[in-house]
Amino acid sequence: MNTTTAPTARRNFLAGAAATLASVPLSGLLSSVAQAAEPARSNGQSRFQTLRQIDAGDLNVGYAEAGPADGAPVILLHGWPYDIHTYVDVAPILAAAGHRVIVPYLRGYGSTRFLAASTPRNGQQAAVAQDIIALMDALKIRRATIAGCDWGARTACILAALWPERFNALVSVSGYLIGNPKVNAMPQSPAAEFAWWYQSYFATDRGREGYEKDRAAFARFIWRQASPQWQFDDATFARSAAAFDNPDHVAVVIHNYRWRIGLVQGESRFDALEARLAEGPRIALPTITLEGDANGAPHPDPAAYAAKFAGPYQHRALRGGIGHNLPQEAPADFARAVLDVSSL
Repeated sequence: MNTTTAPTARRNFLAGAAATLASVPLSGLLSSVAQAAEPARSNGQSRFQTLRQIDAGDLNVGYAEAGPADGAPVILLHGWPYDIHTYVDVAPILAAAGHRVIVPYLRGYGSTRFLAASTPRNGQQAAVAQDIIALMDALKIRRATIAGCDWGARTACILAALWPERFNALVSVSGYLIGNPKVNAMPQSPAAEFAWWYQSYFATDRGREGYEKDRAAFARFIWRQASPQWQFDDATFARSAAAFDNPDHVAVVIHNYRWRIGLVQGESRFDALEARLAEGPRIALPTITLEGDANGAPHPDPAAYAAKFAGPYQHRALRGGIGHNLPQEAPADFARAVLDVSSL
């Protein structure tokens, strides 16, 4: 979809956005889509019009914002090796529907920075989730709809499970992704170990050095492996690859993957949260899970996690060669899920 010309891509996107939002009961919505559905463009690439920074918890967080300041908040979380542009075509649809959309760079990405040199460059799941609670507090957001993909989906599930009073609903690509290092440390089948090859690679000093040496080439390879039918172009990749130049990126990524399989410790201040997550808590919020038919990354079968969602729940399987980075590959479908989830 990224190989079309800019005018054609814009016409296709607006047509899809209009079709997607046709059932939303908001006055004048279609004219709003025409005005809001196209982000700023540079060299033919969509970009967020508003980028901001705010101190929140351990971080000075860089984030994109779209939509009315008094709109119902939606927080969209990216994963690895991606960035906020995962949602560059989702955010305008939600903004046109009246939502205040917040898309933060996670710790170790883009313009997000640690406030103190002494803070561990920790990538464990509870730390990343706590960052989002701190961001909501800093932005004075009491409740929001939370949605994510990859690391962002795991973080969104954790937030929904541990802080349900702060969230209205959940949208998660690839389902229930809350991790348990003790379980993850157990050997898996040869096929599963092969699929997680980079986790084993990152467990070595050689892997860390290799990722540090050429993180962009590594990320491009993962994009192709995880979304084998996604025809992204060089400019689309470069737009996101800039986020990996963050000085803490490699440290956070390596710690994340080593922590997942029990090779390194997290911070003791997160022990209580991790103990709760290790129990595999159920999620009671209204939830929609999504999966593409061409996801090349390891992911569970939807039947394996459906029981983890105790509230109103729906799974949507997308066709058409949709891979791991589903919000960027199928933005209208992802936006539709976010708009639908609260009314399940």
